[in-house]
Amino acid sequence: MDFNFFNQKGEKNNRKKGKGENKFSGSIAGAILIFMLITAFYLMVSDTSKNTPEISISDLAKSVSAGEIKKILVEGDKLTITYKNDETKTAKKETGSSLSQTFFNYGVKPEAFSETEIEVKNESGFGYWLLNIMPFLLPILFIIIFFWYLSRQVKGAGIQALSFGQSKARITDPNDKNNRVTFKDVAGCKEAKEELKEIVDFLKSPKKFLDIGARIPKGVILTGAPGTGKTLLARAVAGEASVPFFHLSGSEFVEMFVGVGASRVRDLFKMAKKAAPAIIFVDEIDAIGRTRGGGFGGGNDEREQTLNQILVEMDGFEPNDKVIVMAATNRPDVLDPALIRPGRFDRKVLLDLPDRADREAILAIHATMKPLAEDVNLKLIAERTPGFSGADLYSLMNEGAILAARENRKKVFQFDLIRAIEKVMLGPERKSHLLSKKEKEITAYHEAGHALVASVLLYADPVHKVSIIARGNAGGYTLKLPLEEKRLQSKKEFIDDIAMSLGGYVAEKIIFGDITTGPSGDLQIATNLARAMVTRWGMSDTIGPIALVGAGGRTQYGEIMEKEYSEAVSTKVDAEVSRIINDGLKSAEKVLTEHKKAFTAIALKLIEVETLEQEEYEKILTAHGIMLKKKEKSVLSSAG
Repeated sequence: MDFNFFNQKGEKNNRKKGKGENKFSGSIAGAILIFMLITAFYLMVSDTSKNTPEISISDLAKSVSAGEIKKILVEGDKLTITYKNDETKTAKKETGSSLSQTFFNYGVKPEAFSETEIEVKNESGFGYWLLNIMPFLLPILFIIIFFWYLSRQVKGAGIQALSFGQSKARITDPNDKNNRVTFKDVAGCKEAKEELKEIVDFLKSPKKFLDIGARIPKGVILTGAPGTGKTLLARAVAGEASVPFFHLSGSEFVEMFVGVGASRVRDLFKMAKKAAPAIIFVDEIDAIGRTRGGGFGGGNDEREQTLNQILVEMDGFEPNDKVIVMAATNRPDVLDPALIRPGRFDRKVLLDLPDRADREAILAIHATMKPLAEDVNLKLIAERTPGFSGADLYSLMNEGAILAARENRKKVFQFDLIRAIEKVMLGPERKSHLLSKKEKEITAYHEAGHALVASVLLYADPVHKVSIIARGNAGGYTLKLPLEEKRLQSKKEFIDDIAMSLGGYVAEKIIFGDITTGPSGDLQIATNLARAMVTRWGMSDTIGPIALVGAGGRTQYGEIMEKEYSEAVSTKVDAEVSRIINDGLKSAEKVLTEHKKAFTAIALKLIEVETLEQEEYEKILTAHGIMLKKKEKSVLSSAG
């Protein structure tokens, strides 16, 4: 059982839970903020009088008699007094009596009273009533707004809870020309497209198949390495057939609550049947389609229930010939046998890495929207990118355009694409990574060792470029490319590859009499290759033609496979790996010793110019009497 699956599901649920908690906390914070704003507004309106001093009516009468008052504003029982020195104070008069009667009662002479300006303001209108009822209205309004705000959040959460079991598939409308993809947009994959054209023909004219008694496969599973165009090809089928395309990932079925995944499967197929003829595409189906019975969570966990529901829908009591299920995965080895048996996913389409002609066609598609200069040769770019997937080629063209735009050019040139190849393979140049004189010398001899061993040994690829400029994690790199592409590799080729990988290690030992950490990556590559020769490909005379581990050393459930052989055999394996590595060391040492002048010349030239292209590099070899042999192989490059 894949424990990572449960960890991912738990993390997903925790994120959803955290999102809900944050949403609720935001609701409370919003309500409190509204309350504080309303309170501040009320205090600002109602408490302005507290800043003005208040005096008694007797003191006011004395000030009027003394002639100190400039103006009195009467607003009901409230008096606003303005003194001749522009000072402002307030006072309260007796309720029900006039101001003149009040002053007469306090002994103010009519002459003094007549010298004071009196203004009477009637208290009426909306503002008057608003100020009077605001102390009672504001708390009521706040309570109403507070509960309305919270009820909205609860209602939204309730609706979300009710929609938990609904499918989250994204639907591509066949009439949407902007998002439509056809087979013209997919280069290469000739055999895969031929297989899928039958699906298109059936969706367009099912009667032709049904009349002869043929039934189109219910499910098509696309397998292949990452980036080979599985999702793009599925979209092309829907675009060619002009039918609705339901697209979602396998991980979108599974939630924290048991039964939600199965409910979403039922809802998805219900939607597809209503829109039939239609295509359902499940990307990364290995997230829910792994082999059942892994031993964790019993036989009734959420993922298994979801898988069971998919099996029922694809081959249940209500077959629907107008809904075709397509799925994609790069791990077909972990899928449940019941899922890929005939009657469900009974058509398997394998997408290989593109060959040279396919790579050229893919590059041409990705170059349609890019202004290319006259010197661009896509055939040459295709020859220099063996092992690249469709996604890698897209990235290559995009990086080339970015490099041209960075240098303020309106067109993409050939050297932009050449630089983009190395950037996609090894990462960007680290020009700020300055080497000391000693480190630069060590790196130059290290890469010269790689290059010379590759050039002299018969079954190694020809060298196209040697550089001591750091890229990615590599301090320098040797780029070697095959003259012809091959699907098979021989034991002799692997042995020369191991010797080439150890060329940098041997070079440092010969020239400096010491070893640095530089060859660490080379040693890992050589050791892994030697162990694979012994345990997977039967290339050891001592062990014989026995496969001791599976592909990748993993079980059908995805866990690392434990040893299924004895300690005695394990000892023999270790001895064989050590022997192959030692033979590679001897082979590399022999080459570098016999051609030490050429070796030194390459290293000194690298110290001087930092990068050697193929033409300049081969001139050095020819000058030292090394004949260039034609080689045939299909591996890519070495960085160290």
